[in-house]
Amino acid sequence: MDEHEVDPELYSVSSSAAEALTNALQSGRRIIAVGTTTTRALESLMPDPAGRIQPSEGSTSLFIHPGHRFRIVQGLVTNFHLPQSSLLMLVAAFAGRERVLAAYRAAVENRYRFYSYGDAMLIV
Repeated sequence: MDEHEVDPELYSVSSSAAEALTNALQSGRRIIAVGTTTTRALESLMPDPAGRIQPSEGSTSLFIHPGHRFRIVQGLVTNFHLPQSSLLMLVAAFAGRERVLAAYRAAVENRYRFYSYGDAMLIV
C-alpha cells in the first residue's frame, strides 16, 4: 500500500469557494465533499496559520487510505466503489473498514448496483 501511486487529479478552488470553506471551518460547520476527487482536493489544501483556505489550483496525487487524518472533510457523498480499488480505500479511511464492509454487505443483499450511475451513499 505504501508503494501504490494514484493518478493525479486537477482541482481549482475559487475565491468564493475558499471563503465558504474558511467560514465553515472557523464556525465549526461540517464540510461534506461530493465525490472522491473533491475529497482528495480538499484534503490537499493547507489552511494558512490563521486557519484560512486560500484560492488555488493545481493537481493532487494524495492517496487517502486507512490511517489518513482528515483535516477538512467531515462528510462524504460517493458511490459504491469496486473492490480492491484506491477509491474504496479512501471510503474505508473515512468511515472505517468494518462499517464499510457492513454497508457493502447490505448493498449486495439488497442487490444495489455497484459503480453505476444513481448509486450513492452519504457517510457522516
